[in-house]
Amino acid sequence: WRGLEATPHSTLVPSDEVTINYRHGLPVITLMLPTRSERCQFTVKPVVTTVGAFLQDVQREDKGIEKAEVFATDGSKVSDATLMEVLLMNDFKLVINNRAYSVSPPVKDKLSSEHATEMEDIKSLVHRLFVALHLEDHQIRKERELLQKLDHLKGELLPLEQMRARIMNSADAKTSRLLWVGLALMSAQGGALAWLTWWVYSWDIMEPVTYFITYGSAMAFYAYFVLTKQDYIYPHAKDRQLLHYFYRKSKKQRFNVERYNKLKDELAEAEESLRRLRQPLHLRLPIQEISDKD
Repeated sequence: WRGLEATPHSTLVPSDEVTINYRHGLPVITLMLPTRSERCQFTVKPVVTTVGAFLQDVQREDKGIEKAEVFATDGSKVSDATLMEVLLMNDFKLVINNRAYSVSPPVKDKLSSEHATEMEDIKSLVHRLFVALHLEDHQIRKERELLQKLDHLKGELLPLEQMRARIMNSADAKTSRLLWVGLALMSAQGGALAWLTWWVYSWDIMEPVTYFITYGSAMAFYAYFVLTKQDYIYPHAKDRQLLHYFYRKSKKQRFNVERYNKLKDELAEAEESLRRLRQPLHLRLPIQEISDKD
């Protein structure tokens, strides 16, 4: 409500010129049209009708009305956006041209508990009917949207999947070569130690050498744990080296790993949503239509 004072030169008319009665649960406002000199009834829907809409109806009914406003009892103007339901809670003044009508809305009888329960049951029934009539169309439309999204994501992922496969094959081959090189080095080391022990020197001389080699290997494994915070387990070490080669190769070939992972997550989410939508408890379609779509 905006704080505007009522027109000071308006003439106050007795309240019986404007009456409000409830008919079939709706307020019926009866007033005397100033230029036509006849009483007219206006049935309003208080939940959806605003004060501005009501005043427009009054002006359309009597073309001689130049100005129509509503004021509260304290003189402040009622906004046109105010719902009639709010206006009819208290007394107000209806000003048409220079005539002010004092209006006292009657107190609406409260619904009985049985009638209120019946109304709630009717509302619940209407809601269930609406859901039953529109659920199938909503599910079909949602399924169509998910299928279009899946096709779009798969189209974007196809070139990335091909590039990833090439990079992964290259990184896997390089990791395998590294493993075979490590096996060859360990074999060469064992052969050299055996040759030095039995043909060149004796075990008394080679024993300290093998001890320091073992101690150096233990230090290397401990250094791996310090750097990676993981135990040196052969499968884990292989996967770590594979990822190292993969990311280095991806950077050289400008493969966007973050975008690839994001698209994969969106694809998995869309597939999960489609799977849940097609569950028998949620999807209420004919069997033949479901078979055709699968």
